[in-house]
Amino acid sequence: MSFIASRSALRAQLRPSFARTFASTPAAHAQSLKERLTELIPKEIENVKAVRAAHGNKSFGEMTVDQAYGGMRGIKGLIWEGSVLDADEGIRFRGLTIPEVQQKLPTAPGGTEPLPEALFWLLVTGEVPTEEQVKGLSQEWAARAELPKFVEELIDRCPNTLHPMTQFSIAVNALNHDSAFAKAYSNGVHKREYWKTTFDDSMDLIAKLPNIAGRIFRNVFGDGKLPAIDANKDYSANLATLLGYGDNKDFVELMRLYITIHSDHEGGNVSAHTGHLVGSALSDPFLAFAASLNGLAGPLHGLANQEVLRWVQKMRAEVGEEPSDEKVAEYVWSTLKSGQVVPGYGHAVLRKTDPRYTAQREFALKHLPNDPGFKLVGQIYKIVPNILLEAGKAKNPWPNVDAHSGVLLTYYGLHQQDFYTVLFGVSRAFGVVSQLIWDRALGMPLERPKSYSTDAIKKMFEGK
Repeated sequence: MSFIASRSALRAQLRPSFARTFASTPAAHAQSLKERLTELIPKEIENVKAVRAAHGNKSFGEMTVDQAYGGMRGIKGLIWEGSVLDADEGIRFRGLTIPEVQQKLPTAPGGTEPLPEALFWLLVTGEVPTEEQVKGLSQEWAARAELPKFVEELIDRCPNTLHPMTQFSIAVNALNHDSAFAKAYSNGVHKREYWKTTFDDSMDLIAKLPNIAGRIFRNVFGDGKLPAIDANKDYSANLATLLGYGDNKDFVELMRLYITIHSDHEGGNVSAHTGHLVGSALSDPFLAFAASLNGLAGPLHGLANQEVLRWVQKMRAEVGEEPSDEKVAEYVWSTLKSGQVVPGYGHAVLRKTDPRYTAQREFALKHLPNDPGFKLVGQIYKIVPNILLEAGKAKNPWPNVDAHSGVLLTYYGLHQQDFYTVLFGVSRAFGVVSQLIWDRALGMPLERPKSYSTDAIKKMFEGK
């Protein structure tokens, strides 16, 4: 039995039998996510109090001047409950690795990838949900999915030459018009209650993202006609349908995997940190996440998967189909010698192959093992790390999540590269708002680190 087949069998043994009953089990009596949070929050408030009482005056470690100039890499200064990134192990969602998430979270009928609804429940509560809870969350998001008419018109009025991420940010900002949190705050709600309307806004935000993304996609790349959300389908199936790929069950499975692995990557990355920072000013979830999207739109963050795909496609055009390892190596060296980086390789924290890359590679081995694009990506994976080590160009010469996602989307016909970051944005909402809910519940303060000028640093160390 192959590694992939044996791993799939292991998942089937370890995962509860949610998939077999997902479509038929009623969700009416399942505890809702908000009800569960109401039970968990008082306990977590006491837990945080105890941690601060026991460890509040202890040092997290020293920082250097180089770290201040170097993008604050490695500085420990944020609390992020949903995930923690280990340099050698990769990401853990509430303590679970990606393979464990794939094994333990509920799937759709006939599917093998975790449902993003289940991942959101895990991020918010730290618990693996039941099948009924996941189905209830799917239904609630479908019920909240409709966009205000003026937001639809706002998207429709955008020229199709305006980048999809800009349109995405505009639409999410506009949802602030109906923010439950903003309304409650203006009415003088007690700060202990902030989390409740933050939760409501967060649920609305996630629920409406497929309609926003689908509308942008159809306007820019299609005929502008959009199907309705189906209350009987899960979140990823509805998103795939809105993009025009709902009949392709493998693409739907890819969306389930894609959203899950792109959802959260602890709190220090640009999109997560931006959402946390803006949210700390008590901006509502729509404003906070729109700010996240603007960070995600940068070429050093969410646009990276486009850059990888374009680089791979240029290589393929130059070296031809089924190139030798020598030709691939020559192209990689030419990239480095021209003063460019090899996109998709290296990471600010990771020091080994990104488990998110591995998850996508396993998906490809299962669903598209003979695709020429995938074969070239695999060949690059075999060759690039050694070249980067030889060139001394990277502390981590291994691939990250962006090194693989583009070739998967392209295989299924989604060639519109400017849209890829929108899919990343839909995914990243899960991590950003799950933390924002807890920020409100725990009464986290306004973020305000100390800064120094270069002259101040020189004076600080004069004579030392």
